[in-house]
Amino acid sequence: MRFKRILTATAALVPLITLATACEDPDRAAPRPAGPAAAGAAPAPAAPGGTDRAPASLAEVQAYLQKFTSCERLGTDPNDSRLPATDDTKDGDWAVTGRGVCTDVKRHGEILIYLVSDMKTFQQAYYDHTMKEIGEGNGEFGIFSRTIVGKGFVAVPAKTGTAVDLVASDLRVLTCNPGFSVPAGYKKEKPLVDHCGLTDFVSSKDGEGSRNLEVPHDPSTEGAEKPGQPATGSLGLASAGSLAELKKLVSPHTVDCTSMAVTDEHVESIDYQPVVGREGPRAWGVRERAVCGQLGGAQRAHDLNWLDTVSDMKTLQSRAKAAQLADLADDGRLRATASKLLVGTDVAVESNNKDVRFGLYQLQFLYLNCETGFTAPAGYRLERAQVEGCVLTNFER
Repeated sequence: MRFKRILTATAALVPLITLATACEDPDRAAPRPAGPAAAGAAPAPAAPGGTDRAPASLAEVQAYLQKFTSCERLGTDPNDSRLPATDDTKDGDWAVTGRGVCTDVKRHGEILIYLVSDMKTFQQAYYDHTMKEIGEGNGEFGIFSRTIVGKGFVAVPAKTGTAVDLVASDLRVLTCNPGFSVPAGYKKEKPLVDHCGLTDFVSSKDGEGSRNLEVPHDPSTEGAEKPGQPATGSLGLASAGSLAELKKLVSPHTVDCTSMAVTDEHVESIDYQPVVGREGPRAWGVRERAVCGQLGGAQRAHDLNWLDTVSDMKTLQSRAKAAQLADLADDGRLRATASKLLVGTDVAVESNNKDVRFGLYQLQFLYLNCETGFTAPAGYRLERAQVEGCVLTNFER
């Protein structure tokens, strides 16, 4: 592969944001803390200098980071050897006005620093890039994010321990992978764009991140522990007492229910096929049922999604399992027009739109997967279903 050095402050951050994963050195990583990074820590100022303004220089950011970790030998020269090289440059997409690098001498790793003129633009670019990576088959992208945002700047440490030190302040990890979940005991805050999250939980493959106090394991086996899984029960699922509550929960950014019809009739189209079959919702354990989207007429039906309140979740999952296995029997894959069943504790949504499902995962819905031998990569949720041979997950192949 041919590499060239980034020479401008507005060069693309694709390789820079992934640097933290690429440059991990578990042999020299620092010990993880005894509990959540934020526990007992006094809130830090919202910006360098104790003000609510964005920093005016990289040196100002450096001084702020030094309150929480080592950040020595600040460099702003584009030829600084500590800056990464890349063969993928693209200007102007991330609202970056300056960049530099300092060294965490305690953790033996670098910290990339960016001044950002418009944080919403930066976060949207990061979300778009995450979706692109996932769409191209990199389903783990962003699960182990060390993209840490402040007011008007972003820090990307190469070492997990540095990230844990930084989030003990008001700085937060930005993650946009729908498979990312925040364990109990850590903060989960809303960023400037939809379908992302800000948290003081640092997830890491090297085991040096924030402690998951839920003692996770893989519920499909009795084997070794697996990050992201609950020891018993569930990490939490969506719930609603009525169709009106369910509509409010999933609207407006996840499921477009501007047009919604409450009906027991079987509604489908050539492009949108629900999970619940023609026998009717009652036979599937569904109490109330609605369809959102344009049902067709003069134009073809489009954007159909089904909302269900569930009186018998085991019956719903049992019937959905049978339907899923029948669909998989021919060629081992689901039809593109077939919806996937995403469930909560007493509600469900059926959708064949990947973007809709990504939003639903953020709302703590999980997909019922009954493929033989299925398992999810580390970092994704994997919980017991109410029927044998199935699991609930936010990972899709």
